[in-house]
Amino acid sequence: MTSGNSVRVVAAGDHFVLPSLITRAVRHEVERADVEELELGWPLEPFGPVAEVQEASDAEDRMIGALAGAEVLVTQMGPVTERVLAACPDLKLVVVCRGGPVNVNLDAAKNRDVRVCFAPGRNAAATAEFTVGLMLAALRRIPQAHAPLAGQGSWEGATYYTYERSGLELEDLPVGLVGYGAVGSRVARVLCAFGARVMVYDPYVHGEIHGLRVASLDDLLRRSQVITLHARLTPETRGLIGARELGLLPSGAVVVNVARGPLLDEGALCDALESGRVSAAALDTYEREPLPVESRLLGLAERVVLTPHLGGASRAVAEKAARIAAEEVGRWVRGEPLAHCLT
Repeated sequence: MTSGNSVRVVAAGDHFVLPSLITRAVRHEVERADVEELELGWPLEPFGPVAEVQEASDAEDRMIGALAGAEVLVTQMGPVTERVLAACPDLKLVVVCRGGPVNVNLDAAKNRDVRVCFAPGRNAAATAEFTVGLMLAALRRIPQAHAPLAGQGSWEGATYYTYERSGLELEDLPVGLVGYGAVGSRVARVLCAFGARVMVYDPYVHGEIHGLRVASLDDLLRRSQVITLHARLTPETRGLIGARELGLLPSGAVVVNVARGPLLDEGALCDALESGRVSAAALDTYEREPLPVESRLLGLAERVVLTPHLGGASRAVAEKAARIAAEEVGRWVRGEPLAHCLT
């Protein structure tokens, strides 16, 4: 796209990456952008609460209506299905404001010569900070002490000020990281600053790391009082930490997962928590989301810290996502190579 005409852009935002954030970023990057804002409902998360068929159809209808004559779509989770693409022949570029275009039918986009870009790295810092926060919460039993005091004015949380019930501190604590990508590497640096004894297992990462590189997952587990997961979810890593792996941890270990829920066998984790083999767990992601009301984790409030997939949620993340997406739009308008493009 290199013509001098105005380019029509649809900013299909939601309650997190607001349409106004996308519009502001696009107009900063592309002076002659004609931007139409569309706010989509929430959630439209494919690995989370799946929208009802009618709701999904309504979202597609709204997308099709907004995209009439538009060349560019910037969205967080708007459905870019085969139906949407077929109905929008003018569409040439889709930019998704997240780490992967999971809401785009890539085959259909390729068949229609629609370029698809995404925004990697936008939430690495937020997720790393959240991971360390959950780790501290689990180690020091912060939520368990907070709940009775804030809820009933009860001082019963003071029982954690005993030798048997008090938590662990990070200084000198052996902490094992499974995965050393954009998030894991940041977590490692923060933990090193706390004085933790950081160990890392990642067979795909070479070069200098913060901490001690460990050659095998089994060795890492045997040596770690805390493990935190940072691997990508692939067929190879699905169920990476199960009953056998949890059994390798030292007694009373702590498990943290702010990556992907299916990396961890929740049933095996609950068994380990109930037996005391694992003393605590802090989880932000789950095998099924939302967490089912029958989940055994909900009966282990004394030992778990649970949050509803919030690790990548910060205002800065939404702003970064819009900016990264807008930069791709700018490259496309100027006829420059796209930085993060799959089709």
